[in-house]
Amino acid sequence: MEEIKKGKEQNWDQEAESGFNFIFRSLKYRNYRLFFAGQSISLIGTWIQRIAMPWLVYDLTKSVFLLGLVGFVGQVPTFLISPFAGVLTDRWNRYYILLATQVLAMLQATILTWLVLTHSVEVWHIILLSAFLGCVNAFDIPARQSFVIQMVDKKEDLGNAIALNSSMVNGARLLGPSLAGILIATTGEGICFLINAISYIFVLWSLLLMRVAAHEKKGNGKPVWKELKEGFSYTFGFVPIKYTIFLLALVSLMGMPYTVLMPVYAKEILHGGSHTFGFLMGASGMGALTGALYLASRKNITGLDKLIPWAAVIFGTGLILFSFSNIFVLSLGLMVIVGLGMMLQMASSNTLLQTIVEDDKRGRVMSFYTMAFMGTAPFGSLLAGSSAKFIGVPNTILVGGISCILGALFFSRKLPEITKVLLQTSIKSKKHGN
Repeated sequence: MEEIKKGKEQNWDQEAESGFNFIFRSLKYRNYRLFFAGQSISLIGTWIQRIAMPWLVYDLTKSVFLLGLVGFVGQVPTFLISPFAGVLTDRWNRYYILLATQVLAMLQATILTWLVLTHSVEVWHIILLSAFLGCVNAFDIPARQSFVIQMVDKKEDLGNAIALNSSMVNGARLLGPSLAGILIATTGEGICFLINAISYIFVLWSLLLMRVAAHEKKGNGKPVWKELKEGFSYTFGFVPIKYTIFLLALVSLMGMPYTVLMPVYAKEILHGGSHTFGFLMGASGMGALTGALYLASRKNITGLDKLIPWAAVIFGTGLILFSFSNIFVLSLGLMVIVGLGMMLQMASSNTLLQTIVEDDKRGRVMSFYTMAFMGTAPFGSLLAGSSAKFIGVPNTILVGGISCILGALFFSRKLPEITKVLLQTSIKSKKHGN
């Protein structure tokens, strides 16, 4: 009877592992479940604001350059502050950092709501508030990425938790832009910012309900600059981390600024309105969600090093084809491909880095990941906004797509070296019982 019982339990486990439960296995951890619930609501508000912001700027100014400038000032603090923030993330309690950043982000959305609803908003207000949020995000993103491992007890579920994080972001990205398009057309941008401000209540509530161990960070007496140098040497001295971050930086610099140009593309190329813009971004979100769920269904990180360059090729190819499209339905389909490639590359890179990095350097490595993923984007936004004035929006997107494919080819040439180091790291980790 005992053997039959064990056999039934084993069969149930195998069924769970191969189905729906396996994809969402990280939700069995209470803290991660709370985080997932709170963030799922809050991120819808975040995406509504992200869509409303460039639309408001373009509506106020009719300037492609100012669209790029707002994107630049909103993200450049991430590039400048993230390495310093990574050191502090390794020193301080990541839970308290997250609480502080959510409160400050809610404050930014509230001020923006008041300015728009009172009809007193000007472009310089948007620039300042975007820069403020960029400073908040410089601390929030490394802390958030590093905090995931504290919410998931088993390291083998870390990749799944990261992929579910990405699916959560892109589920919101799928819904948020569509809602934003409807809200902008019916109520105006002010309500979009108000909804975002209210949505932060849910993530703060979920954080406060968590049972988090004291887990205080230790001050090791080293100066900040020395820890920063140590993190830099570790990140760019370790082959898999170095090339993963380099490719991510290139894709973010040259490919990701397509989002900044979408309001212009929707209006000038596809001759649509805010709803067209919302649907395009929603289609990109659908592709990204598909990619995230695929990654969540994977059992381990085996093969991720080979998936990363292929994902960059998918992303680049989608951008190239999109640059030639002036048909709305075709453009929607191509945006799904773009979103799929972007998510596969970004989340695969995140999972690979988090799995192989040493925990005491996690905050610093994730700060360089943040620099690569978001920190280079402001320069890309500025570059895209400027080049669109001279060569046009479609050609700017085309150049971005070609650059992504060239970067993927370079990464592929380094694959044998990357795979060899990953294998050595895996063997060493097993010997130490990790």
